[in-house]
Amino acid sequence: MHAQWSDLDMDKLFASVTQPAQSAMQGAMEQLTGDPLANYAELYGTLLKDYENNQRVWLDLQNAYLQGQMQLWMNLVGANVPDGQRIEVAAAEKGDKRFAAPEWNEYPLFDYIKQSYLLTSKMLVQAVENAHLDDDTKKKMAFFTKQFIDAMSPSNYAATNPEVLRIAMETKGESVATGLKNLLADLEKGRISMTDESAFEVGKNLAVTPGSVVFENELIQLLQYAPSTDAVYARPLLMVPPCINKFYIMDLQPDNSFVRYAVEQGHTAFLISWRNIDATTQHLTWDDYLGKGVIQAMEVVREISGQETVNALGFCIGGTLLTSALAVLETQGKHRAESLTLMAALLEFSDVGDIGVYVDPAFVEGREQLYKDGGIVPGRELALAFSSLRANDLIWSYVVNNYLKGRAPDAFDLLYWNGDATNLPGPMFAYYLRNTYLENNLVKPGYLTMCGTPVDLGRVDMPAYVLATIDDHIVPWRAAYQGARHLGSEPRFMLGASGHIAGCMNSARKNRRNYWTGGALTDGADDWYRDAESVPGSWWNDWAAWLKDFGGEQIKARTKLGSRQYKPIEPAPGRYVRARAAKA
Repeated sequence: MHAQWSDLDMDKLFASVTQPAQSAMQGAMEQLTGDPLANYAELYGTLLKDYENNQRVWLDLQNAYLQGQMQLWMNLVGANVPDGQRIEVAAAEKGDKRFAAPEWNEYPLFDYIKQSYLLTSKMLVQAVENAHLDDDTKKKMAFFTKQFIDAMSPSNYAATNPEVLRIAMETKGESVATGLKNLLADLEKGRISMTDESAFEVGKNLAVTPGSVVFENELIQLLQYAPSTDAVYARPLLMVPPCINKFYIMDLQPDNSFVRYAVEQGHTAFLISWRNIDATTQHLTWDDYLGKGVIQAMEVVREISGQETVNALGFCIGGTLLTSALAVLETQGKHRAESLTLMAALLEFSDVGDIGVYVDPAFVEGREQLYKDGGIVPGRELALAFSSLRANDLIWSYVVNNYLKGRAPDAFDLLYWNGDATNLPGPMFAYYLRNTYLENNLVKPGYLTMCGTPVDLGRVDMPAYVLATIDDHIVPWRAAYQGARHLGSEPRFMLGASGHIAGCMNSARKNRRNYWTGGALTDGADDWYRDAESVPGSWWNDWAAWLKDFGGEQIKARTKLGSRQYKPIEPAPGRYVRARAAKA
């Protein structure tokens, strides 16, 4: 590689890669990721004040850092380095793919850049860990420090990424031109491309389980799916997906469609498709999502099926909405659900992980004022907030791949769905923020009134199946565990492998990964985990076996969908799911 470099004018090479891209990239990241470090300066000042009073701790950190930098400098110049073997001062964590290219280790300059960055990162993290700060301030400081560290990685900049430079030379600058084209295209879309979007189309190769829209109002379309078995359970299954993203996370391609799986198990399956909020629906409230959404859908399903009760399933915020609706109905003396399944859903919000750093009283009060007369919460804003929790994987890796290397992302259905954001109405969102993330009011019996009814989760006392996933960065599994304990009956708690999406949508057809199952819920989630048994394969099979007991008798499958009162309106997946959120 040295020989190749010597044949080129390095100044021109660096300029061709960096100068056209860096200013454009800075503007792009402001649009695509917002400013996650907005509060960092104030928090940093708090940290410095602490170290003024604890100078010994700061001096110890400085000394360790300077010793490490001295060793790195000796590595670079070859001083006191035995047999030319550079001493490793700082190593990347296991699974960190940013420095996987061999050039980072083969060339002393880039090895120095890499290790100096890792050494500095370690010092910054330790500085926060050792500081005498209150828990809330330390948590925020740790989060924003990590955001800063991730953003400043040398792998994110062309001039300090040897792999990017090699690709630029090998393609004679074509990767630079392609990267700029990718950047401009993403600026036009208003989001970072994570997948080849041309490979997917809703209704063509995503959300293709056969069915019909059998009801709609200003907020939802209700889908009924066609049976695929000769006999079905008499009691229907109503699924409530998240309203923050499109429902087809539960109906991806046939091999990993949860909806198709449920239908194949003999369930008459219904699913809510939430509307992508626009100016005509920006006034909708949390109560509207319960009344016009979950409760209305439940009543339609009961009428079509002729059954008094349904089996109900909610995923993520869909589970929060579903459980709230059931609490309202039970208090009103209306027993509508024979069983409840919750997938990665929060009911207890005392520890929500890193996402909590964005939600403080000032932020919530600002949103309440902004949306007091209505308004639209852009789906892109929500998606980027969640992506920032894993910035290296969900933001910076695509910046490097798409813009610096000039490559197109692979086709991946999960990431296509992730980019298909859904807007929310401001009043509903502000209510949700205050009463869950900020004040954790949902688990306070009788504290909240929804749809004119005091809410007590303890009244939700039907058999329940509660799934969390061990690497979930949106719904921490211990929080899901604590939420399950507020239900009126003791649920069957399960812990799946992987994260929020991959752990839940772990296809039984592929039967990968594993899940943990244990006994009674005790005071401690870690006690449950210690005693739990690991089972190989998909949790879907366990859930299907559990749900059989609540399906009722087997009856002949209907050939026609809907009913005399609720006739099919259009084929699944319907119009609402196809509406794309406009660029903010």
